[in-house]
Amino acid sequence: MSIDSQQSFTDDERELSAMVREFAEEVIAPRSYEADRAHELPLDLVEQMGDLGLFGLPFPEEVGGQGGDYASLCVAIEGIARVDQSMAITLEAGVGLGAMPIHRYGSEAQRAEYLPDLVAGRALAGFGLTEAEAGSDAGATRTSARLEGEEWVIDGSKQFITNSGTAITRFVTVTAVTGRSEAGRPEISTIIVPNGTPGFTVGPAYDKVGWNASDTHPLTFDGVRVPVENLLGERGHGFKNFLRTLDEGRVAIAALATGAAEGCLEAAVDYARSRTVFGERLSTRQSMQFLLARMHARVHTARLAWVHAARLCDAGKPFSVDAAVAKMTASDAAMANARDATQVFGGNGFINEYPVARHYRDSKILEIGEGTTEVQLMVISRALGLTGTVAA
Repeated sequence: MSIDSQQSFTDDERELSAMVREFAEEVIAPRSYEADRAHELPLDLVEQMGDLGLFGLPFPEEVGGQGGDYASLCVAIEGIARVDQSMAITLEAGVGLGAMPIHRYGSEAQRAEYLPDLVAGRALAGFGLTEAEAGSDAGATRTSARLEGEEWVIDGSKQFITNSGTAITRFVTVTAVTGRSEAGRPEISTIIVPNGTPGFTVGPAYDKVGWNASDTHPLTFDGVRVPVENLLGERGHGFKNFLRTLDEGRVAIAALATGAAEGCLEAAVDYARSRTVFGERLSTRQSMQFLLARMHARVHTARLAWVHAARLCDAGKPFSVDAAVAKMTASDAAMANARDATQVFGGNGFINEYPVARHYRDSKILEIGEGTTEVQLMVISRALGLTGTVAA
């Protein structure tokens, strides 16, 4: 494409983006169709992503990372999502939900035990938050953990947990109610549960509409016992810590959605240039030109939104509202571009061998995961001071 769509990137980010995109197109893309059809995460590709240092991008060199920042991780996620959203979410969740909570809130012993393999991509970890009755309302968590001697005893269940059942999954971090405040409010903490712990069951993988190569399972905990030192961070701080994790995750999902939207745009432009209908190229029709122009505008706006939020995050400034704006804007762009690209492709857009068909199925979850569009609107509305109820 003749338009420079990465003007908001630094020179280092452009170099990283070019490297990731080359890897995605040459290594990941040729495997995407079969992985999607088989509903299997290609662990050899995860290993190669680890070898490239992608799982270590936002971590300091002293823990085995690349010494980059959160924006650099998002650049990589965007580049992979252009061709394969399942692999992109594997990276996003592996870092943001698996390794980052350990790095940020873990004890010295926890960081020493888990970070080297997570940062290198040799291991994955899940974050057990969502429950049947605690999705958007994460504060309604029912999974409980009680202290018995020097052990936490955990009972409950989680659903839709990414990276929780692979052959290289080491543990899941679980949110659980560990007590009540004097006002009766639940005290939520986070606890590390290693895979294979008695009573911890990883259910069969979901039969999903999209993200088929992403590993996603329900989890159950039936009298699961783990040492007291498996508490991650301070007791009762799990909900606060999880909110920070979610804010960062929304920026990363916005980058993923931007990559998906751009992948759809690029495919649609190429197809319109090559497809002849009624004796002329599709790309010569003004209606098609305008449709593709709108698709580009969505990509451009989505990238500006996530880059802005990532810059605030890396600068240590408040970014919750900006993350919500970015996540909503980019997920809308991904879904709209997937719809339009499928229309451009016509019947071929309905065939799973074509990437736009997979983007069409994959992109809907971007409006749901890491907080639904409605939750993002709630965050933005509250920032505008639109709270409270109207008196009768």
